[in-house]
Amino acid sequence: MLKRSAIIAAAVVAVLLGGTARVWAADPPISCPPGTEPSPRTGECIIIVTPPDGPGDPDDPGDGGDEPVVVQKCINSLITPAAEVPCSSDAGWWSNSQNAYCKARVPQPPFSDPAWEGHTNGQIYECLRPVGVGPVSGVVFWVWLATPPGGAPPDPRVLAQQAIARMNLRAINIGIVPEPQAGSIGLIGMPTWMWAQNPGATTWGPQTESASAGGFTVTATAKAQRTVWTMGDGSTVTCTGPGTPYAASYGKQSSPTCGHTYTRQGTYTVRATTYWVVTWAGIGQTGTIPLNFTDTTTITMGEAQVLSN
Repeated sequence: MLKRSAIIAAAVVAVLLGGTARVWAADPPISCPPGTEPSPRTGECIIIVTPPDGPGDPDDPGDGGDEPVVVQKCINSLITPAAEVPCSSDAGWWSNSQNAYCKARVPQPPFSDPAWEGHTNGQIYECLRPVGVGPVSGVVFWVWLATPPGGAPPDPRVLAQQAIARMNLRAINIGIVPEPQAGSIGLIGMPTWMWAQNPGATTWGPQTESASAGGFTVTATAKAQRTVWTMGDGSTVTCTGPGTPYAASYGKQSSPTCGHTYTRQGTYTVRATTYWVVTWAGIGQTGTIPLNFTDTTTITMGEAQVLSN
């Protein structure tokens, strides 16, 4: 059977600092993605597709059955005359539609960024449009693309970040006794209770989301591991669970899961930082992403006064 093939068009990216384009250079050696190989005649990246077994076309004389047929090339159409360019380089993959080397931004900007153009699928890419010939140099820009340029698989870390963005993770709502409100004063030497109010999927987890691009999917699961409470008096308390909400029936008992005792009167700023671990898997890779979120409140501690006649 005659083997038919298609050139993998590619896309590559550059560096963007503070949203300002800059010029940079890199040598552009050919680097073929997994599942492809360089053409023995041209050195271009090709993927071989073998048709199902069956009788050939009697009108097709064939050419020995080994030479691939090129149906797409990496072309820079902004120069005159238009010319072929390497499909990949140290900068990334070539995109014929953008006339640039492009790669996915890591991390992806939030969906509120104008670069998304209102989309919530695909990815934001940093692209380098070459200027002149020789080493790759040019101007960097951002662009939204629905699929990876040239058939290149997306960066799984980028898809993991998109999955995380859909989780809407945030800091816990601090629960604490004494209450952080006007007129509420705790007593030094008495137990202080700390907890996460109404912990749920967004403040404690676990929560699982997926993100896809170009037929590839990455799934991420996020779960809080611990909360570190900075009590404002120089002490820190680490609690591995969401804590136990205080109830009047507990009286003067200490919290069984997350508590502290102040020894000096004063007003204290309490910070609760929750540390998360996100595990992700997809496109043949796995990884973890640490996250943390902080909530802050203020409480007042006083000293019991003894009245005598």
